[in-house]
Amino acid sequence: MSVVIINCGLGNLASVKNMIKKVGGSSVISSDHEEINATEKLVLPGVGHFKKGMENLKESGLYEVVNKKVVEDKTPILGICLGMQLMTSHSEEGDVDGFGWIDAQTTKFSFDDPSVKVPNIGWNEINYAKDSVFNTDEQQRYYFVHSYKVSCNNQSDVLATANYGGLDYVCAFQKENIVGMQYHPEKSHRFGMEVFKKFLAL
Repeated sequence: MSVVIINCGLGNLASVKNMIKKVGGSSVISSDHEEINATEKLVLPGVGHFKKGMENLKESGLYEVVNKKVVEDKTPILGICLGMQLMTSHSEEGDVDGFGWIDAQTTKFSFDDPSVKVPNIGWNEINYAKDSVFNTDEQQRYYFVHSYKVSCNNQSDVLATANYGGLDYVCAFQKENIVGMQYHPEKSHRFGMEVFKKFLAL
């Protein structure tokens, strides 16, 4: 199984690679266009600023290569944290457009209660909104680190929600070959291992 972890200069690339190895998969961290064109699966991790992520993708020529693989070739892709947000139409962070694969916006958390801290850091349970290969009967918990959240315009795209500070928000989406997760499966122990196992089996 060929998996490329897209290196656009932002993200916990090594920890994603290690988790894929732990569940019996093999992967390469790469920004090489030929390797990306030849792969069967893509992972788009990211930690940092949305605008910087899009700039890195476009300046390296990765934007066009990845967009073709996902939109035309229907290659399965998993977006993690910022990688998920980059799949949306637009972000407040830098006021720039993303790939637009998912009809959704990325906006900053805003709470009237000063006791609710931003960023949201820590473990949280998720609730599935539709049937999916990633769903199980067991309540799942994942590790989150983020200041921005995604809002989907099409409910059918919503895979799962989480609650932070009394606010329910989209923490995962899935549309055809595109999967995005706001949480970090590579830091989420056995639940995260199951995510990568199921993604590799898609």
